[in-house]
Amino acid sequence: MTKLSVNINKVATIRNARGGNMPNVCQFALDCERFGAQGITVHPRPDERHIRYADVREIRPLLTEEFNIEGNPIPSFVDLVNEVRPNQVTLVPDAENVITSNAGWNTVANYDFLKEMTAEFHRSGIRVSIFVDPEVDMVEGAAKVGADRVELYTEAFAAGYLSDREAAIAKYVVAANAARGCGLGLNAGHDLSLQNLAFFHQQIPFVDEVSIGHAIISDALYLGIEETIHRYRNCLIG
Repeated sequence: MTKLSVNINKVATIRNARGGNMPNVCQFALDCERFGAQGITVHPRPDERHIRYADVREIRPLLTEEFNIEGNPIPSFVDLVNEVRPNQVTLVPDAENVITSNAGWNTVANYDFLKEMTAEFHRSGIRVSIFVDPEVDMVEGAAKVGADRVELYTEAFAAGYLSDREAAIAKYVVAANAARGCGLGLNAGHDLSLQNLAFFHQQIPFVDEVSIGHAIISDALYLGIEETIHRYRNCLIG
């Protein structure tokens, strides 16, 4: 079964726009679980423009489903993850000034660093996933550094879906099979939506987890979060 992890960063963005605690990020995470989300994802960035480090500490003891923290393993991030000990950490090579994640790791060029970070989080009993482009050598590199999973960066698939979905998915199928061949678990995320998620899952049914935030919160403006989560879960059936 492919799990749906809801990224709640955008809820924190709305809260931060006015200050105070509305909407309540912790309550929203709990409601997502109650409505069927099988995981909660957060991506704290150094400028704390959405999820704050304090949010991560507050959310962790409340959750009953999986907790995934993603981000660039700078020292403050490493300390936070080791402190709260989520089920999974997803390593993402974000520069501090990017609006959103825009590339996967070069697992070959960054072999030593990623091996060190993977070992660091394994010592805390945390599953490690590495965010990669859908390239076989990047997937194989993640296996060599000792990661448990890779997360395929799906922006290119989403961008090409409407014009030629078969062409858009092709390299993801190859990369996914490479991950399975290396003994890696498989996650996916970025720009997956109600429009393209079912097809992605049909082509790669052995994905362990999809992490989706922006599209879910956008759809929830019209559908409500409960109905939105139900619809996304339905895309992952079969």
